[in-house]
Amino acid sequence: MIKTEIAKSFSNGEFVKTYEFIADNAEWVVVQENKFVGKKAIIDNCEQVAKYFQSVTTNFKTSSVIADGNSVVISGTAEFLRDNKRVSFVSACDLYEFNNNNQIQKITSYCIQAK
Repeated sequence: MIKTEIAKSFSNGEFVKTYEFIADNAEWVVVQENKFVGKKAIIDNCEQVAKYFQSVTTNFKTSSVIADGNSVVISGTAEFLRDNKRVSFVSACDLYEFNNNNQIQKITSYCIQAK
């Protein structure tokens, strides 16, 4: 996969597709919420998020993808429904920094949640 595909897959919750592209010493910062350091910590969090995704209907929409060198930015929204009722709605922007081995080195996620 190319960098934009890796980033878009991660941002859209298709985490398993991206695991092989995460550097061992990668870092994921969810601004004002959490920080995960190391590939294992990132994957462990992805697995928890994926369990939540299985409990709801998800509707991801990507509004823009910007790529420049080793950086990719994905912005979009995610709507989560249960029994056809909105549980939450998130507007997000994820900044990906890749190393020279085409692996994610750092992710910075900005998420604004509304009901």
